[in-house]
Amino acid sequence: MREQILNYLKNFSTYRTTMDFMDVVEILIIAILLYYILVWMKSTRAWALLKGIIVICAFLLIADILNMSTILWIAKNVLSFAAIALIIVMQPELRKALEELGKKNIITSVLPFDAGRREEEIISEKTIVEMVKASFEMGKARTGALIVLERNESLRDYERTGIDVDGIVSSQLLINIFEHNTPLHDGAVIVRGNRITSATCYLPLSDNTGLSKELGTRHRAGVGISEVTDSLTIIVSEETGKVSIAYEGALERNLNADELREKIREIMIGESEDKSKNNRKWKGRSRS
Repeated sequence: MREQILNYLKNFSTYRTTMDFMDVVEILIIAILLYYILVWMKSTRAWALLKGIIVICAFLLIADILNMSTILWIAKNVLSFAAIALIIVMQPELRKALEELGKKNIITSVLPFDAGRREEEIISEKTIVEMVKASFEMGKARTGALIVLERNESLRDYERTGIDVDGIVSSQLLINIFEHNTPLHDGAVIVRGNRITSATCYLPLSDNTGLSKELGTRHRAGVGISEVTDSLTIIVSEETGKVSIAYEGALERNLNADELREKIREIMIGESEDKSKNNRKWKGRSRS
């Protein structure tokens, strides 16, 4: 290892020293990628793993300087398996990173593949009013509820864990679904646009240690689904009757009716209107 580094430095002057525009572009791209990789690793277990790898590399460098041939021979033979072992150890973090990359919608922001989205999949003001009304009616009666609003990412995998409903959203229907001792009260309701698609759906629980210990399974399920999808979740506490929302892994608690209504409008209708405007612009460009 040491000899290779010395040979590279010795022969460095023989390499091409002139730089063109594409060399600068490549350097910038690599620098940006390294920066974002380090930022991502800082918030995951990969940061501790990186520090461990640095310690191992430093140890191997010292072993090379001291000519510890046996240690270097072992390291050389183990290195071929290290990459596979690293992928296995980092599998959850790598999967989450790829999911986050997929959520960026880099391609769809340029090419609106969802331009043909049906109008009934865009939530209406009436639906928002009905959900807010139902949430606070259930809160007064201490009836727990979990309502998941689908946005861009499909929730069909979670719909399959429940029972099909396919009904128009209304406060009476939501209250009847979550009523105690009814077949559909346990689990979550999934809403797509202005229709309730499924009830009694199972959601993934959040393992966020920053959540309050007083929160139960319902709140952890609401946060959990918001961590793995871009959905918005309305949570009604059975113990306190308080209404909360979970979005992008964050929980906002103890909302009043006006705050809940504005949050739903901001997250659901605001984006839908923006997408509709972009789609109309794209269609106009296509016709022209």
